[in-house]
This record gives sequence, structure tokens and C-alpha cells, in this order.
Amino acid sequence: MRKLSYVSIPLFAATLALTSCNSSAPAPAATPATPKASEFLAGREVFQKLYVTAHAVAGDVRPYHMESRFTKGSPAMEGKSGIWRADFASPSKKLSKSFTWSGIVAPGAAEPGVSHGADDTYSPSNTTTQIFDPQYLKIDSDAAFKVAQQHGGEKLTRANSAQPIFYSLDFDARKSQLVWRITYGESQYDAKLNVSVDATTGVFLRSEP
Repeated sequence: MRKLSYVSIPLFAATLALTSCNSSAPAPAATPATPKASEFLAGREVFQKLYVTAHAVAGDVRPYHMESRFTKGSPAMEGKSGIWRADFASPSKKLSKSFTWSGIVAPGAAEPGVSHGADDTYSPSNTTTQIFDPQYLKIDSDAAFKVAQQHGGEKLTRANSAQPIFYSLDFDARKSQLVWRITYGESQYDAKLNVSVDATTGVFLRSEP
């Protein structure tokens, strides 16, 4: 019996050493998180996001303007943008407020999501800021782009596949008409072409070189 106990001592020591080595082994490196990609959306989907958020201002809040911003890599030819801004107003409180949605993920860019600007005064008599019923918005920016392409836009995008394109949405109170304006150019104020499309019916309205 004593001889057997001597044999078991080295075996126990070896087992203990092996266990000690295993417990001190480094843990596997954590898998790095996949960087989030930028998101680009058409105007109508973003409008719904901003309209819901804007209702925190007042129950009677209504939109009067919306526009996209062009960023490098933006699929503007799909009617989409990574940044949209919309302006809303409350007639009862006589104030307006802008809300911005961003899907851009890049160094120095604002955090993706919805943000808002400061309160501003609103005058219902101002013809340039006429609020409209969201029910007017039936045609999305991607569909409006296709119409614009048929009225001069295709010539520009064929010549320049990276042509900046901007979208804006405004209400013409005199005609009770909600209008998409598709701008081809380096900015909305330096346009090669502006095409207006009825945002309710999708009908071409006019083009301005």
C-alpha cells in the first residue's frame, strides 16, 4: 500500500501543474464591433419621423418646408439623402422650429438620429412659410426624381454620374399645391436645372434652367 501511495504523488503533481497552466492561459481576444454604416432615406420616410417628433411642440403643429442636403457618397439619384431638415410651425403658439434627421456616420459628423433647432417666431400671414396638411404628401422624392430625369435631368446625370442633386418640399398656397423641387447643381442656389413636380399627383409642373 505504501508503494502505491508513492507512485500517486508524481501523478498528482503533474495534474496540478497542467491545471495551473490551463487557468493562466490568456482569454481569446474579443471580436471588434462592426462599424455602423451611414443610412440614406427617401424624403417621405424621414418626414414621418420628423413630424412625429415635432408634435411635442404643440398639437396643431404643421410642416411648411423640407429639404435634403447633399453629402459625398449620397445616393441622390435614388431620391435619397443622409441628411434631411424640415420646418414646422404652430399657429396657436406662433412659433416655428426646425428638425433635422441625420444618418451619416463619419468623423466630425453629428450623432445619427433626430435633432432640433431653437424656437423661432411664426407669422401665418407670411406667404413663404405657409403650413400644409401632411395628407398632401403622396409622392416620394424617389418618384419625383424619375419625373425630373425625363425633363432635362437625365442629360446632366449622364454627363456627370456624381452630379449633386437636392430635394426641397414647399406648399404653394395660391394653388393649394405641394411641390417637390429637384435641383441639379453644386447647391440649391447655384443650379443648372430646377424641376418642379406635384407632390400629390406626381405630375410634372415646370423646369427652369
